[in-house]
Amino acid sequence: MKSIIILFLATFVCGTGNAQNTFYVIVKDKITDEPLTGVAIHIPELEKGNVSDENGMVIIPDIPDGIYSLQISYLGYETLDLQLAFPLAGSLNHQTLYLSPDSEEMEEITISSTRSSRTIEDIPTRVEYIAGEELAEKGNMKPGEIRMLLYESTGIQTQQTSATSYNSSIRIQGLDGRYTQLLRDGLPLYAGFSGGLSLMQIAPLDLKRVEVIKGATSTLYGGGAMAGLVNLISKTPEEQRELSFMANGTSALGLDLSGFYSEKFSKTGTTIFASYNKGTPYDPADIGLTAIPGFDRFTLNPKLFIYFNDRTELYAGTNIIFENRLGGNMDYVKGKQPENAYFEENETARISTQLGLEHRLTDYAKIEVKNSVSHYQRTIEIPGYIFSGTQRSSFSEINFSHVKNRSEWVMGLNLWTDKFIQSEGTSDQPLDYRNATLGVFLQNTWNTSEKISIETGFRTDYQSEYGFITLPRISVMYKPDRALTFRLGGGLGYRTPTIFSEETERLHFRNVLPIDVSSTTAEHSIGGNLDMNYKAAINEDLLLTTNILLFYTRINDPLVLSENTSGFFQFLQPDGYVDTKGVEMNMKLTYRHFKLFSGYTYSNVNEHYRGNTTPFPLVARHRLNNVLMYEREESLWIGFEAYYFSPQKLGDGQTGRSYWILGLMTEKMLGEHFSIFLNFENFLDARQTAFDTIFTGSIDDPRFRDIYAPVDGFIINGGFKIKL
Repeated sequence: MKSIIILFLATFVCGTGNAQNTFYVIVKDKITDEPLTGVAIHIPELEKGNVSDENGMVIIPDIPDGIYSLQISYLGYETLDLQLAFPLAGSLNHQTLYLSPDSEEMEEITISSTRSSRTIEDIPTRVEYIAGEELAEKGNMKPGEIRMLLYESTGIQTQQTSATSYNSSIRIQGLDGRYTQLLRDGLPLYAGFSGGLSLMQIAPLDLKRVEVIKGATSTLYGGGAMAGLVNLISKTPEEQRELSFMANGTSALGLDLSGFYSEKFSKTGTTIFASYNKGTPYDPADIGLTAIPGFDRFTLNPKLFIYFNDRTELYAGTNIIFENRLGGNMDYVKGKQPENAYFEENETARISTQLGLEHRLTDYAKIEVKNSVSHYQRTIEIPGYIFSGTQRSSFSEINFSHVKNRSEWVMGLNLWTDKFIQSEGTSDQPLDYRNATLGVFLQNTWNTSEKISIETGFRTDYQSEYGFITLPRISVMYKPDRALTFRLGGGLGYRTPTIFSEETERLHFRNVLPIDVSSTTAEHSIGGNLDMNYKAAINEDLLLTTNILLFYTRINDPLVLSENTSGFFQFLQPDGYVDTKGVEMNMKLTYRHFKLFSGYTYSNVNEHYRGNTTPFPLVARHRLNNVLMYEREESLWIGFEAYYFSPQKLGDGQTGRSYWILGLMTEKMLGEHFSIFLNFENFLDARQTAFDTIFTGSIDDPRFRDIYAPVDGFIINGGFKIKL
């Protein structure tokens, strides 16, 4: 018995000895040599690990003798895999490991909307982006439009403005859609009359990423960006050729077919995107009116790149879209032609060109010239009335930038021209206008220390109708360590008044009077935001990123559409203002193959006129955005999403109901070149027509109410993608 006890104790001592190895390491950034906080080191065979502290130190005790694999991972960096034999030789313990930034991820988050060459982590201005897998997932759900791309973002609401044509606009932090500027590769192509149906006509499949700046950004891009801007960044040729095709069908009998080709040669490169999108008239409520109109749309976007040398690059492209969209009475839309039937038909032709030349003068300085010309023609027909017109606009810019380690300068000159000619409508009061804006801007980004960066900007515009307008802005970033970032920013904005807005879209521009320039001033805004971002590894498997944004924007001299005693509508500027204030909160948790995104938006938007304060219509004061993803790289992903909208005040004084929207999205990769996807959108069938009405009067002469909830309801879509 005594010998057994001695043998047991000896075994225990040996086992304890084998478990006494302790691994010490410091992890640093390979480029900056700075310690990395929150790096996760995991030993799969032992199911144990630890994360680095503020000095980059990782300590893992109690490692038995043996050979083990170590996985060193950190968000935004390439994963490092090691195999070590314990006990370690003295030189292998207490060593320093260096992680390299993930080149693919860093390329995705190099932001261009701030006119800076810095990555998103080093920009004082707060920028949000949608790219990579998230962009692809949303593209699967709505391949024919970009509305779904913005749907899950906190602080952004896509507001449907027509019950039958499906038209929608973008609202940032609750403000009217006319205060959001929509860009394509930094060029303002979608504004005024050409902003109509734009969200419904831009396919997302040739986009590299979407960048969003909230708050006044007119200093960067001139008038229009009072609530913020959305910049759609197109794909460019890469060293590896891309040839992809996509086919999608829906339970509402919709069809999307698209193809994209991209390749870079020695001195040239090209991208070509083409698509055909078809919608079948759809009435899930069985009320006799289309929730989804019938439409046919063709899109072609070719672009050519010429690389003269390492310092000079030229690109030229065009964007062509033709669409016919018909909604209204289901029998009429299907061709049965009943008498006195209500319908709404939109015929659009959108043609725009893009041209850019970039020349690097030195290693630190470059000059850029770019231009876009846009031609947009649209005809709107409803029973007894036709409105038609053509908008021709252009944008030209030359800018110079000088970049060094601590300071970056950008300065430039740009010119906008905009002309609208009405061809059909109310003949004695055409809505024609013509204006031009010349702007000069200067921006500096300065690293005052390792922890503080300041970005200042100043713009002066001369607007042909409203004179000189000055726009300063400032943003400050404080980064006490790699895990925590604070941003504080603010500035001024303005917008040149036009008759094109959500309200006039609902009226089809019928009985709308032109703006009286002599008694109108430009709309002005002032606003600011405070942002805090924190990211850390809780343990070797769990990564956390959180963000809190406090915002305030005030719009002075807003245009308000009012009906006069003669039944005509005119924009007036009552004594008062509109303001929005609130908070956005985001959280992202990553655990192995799972990702949880959760967001909350509180938007308190009010109108202040003649001493009275009233809530701004069609704003969900409380919104929740939740997405849970399961993803196995290059194999399978499944996502569940849940969105909540609180009650909204309507234009008729009533209040809409709150509702939830739930969805399920899936994609399965079958080899390297083929995948299939299937999505269940709004499977609770949350519809305004299920719990409220969308019109009053008769079906032949409807008076449409505000649309505050979906009208299309539960829809299944699925298809396949081929990438060669």
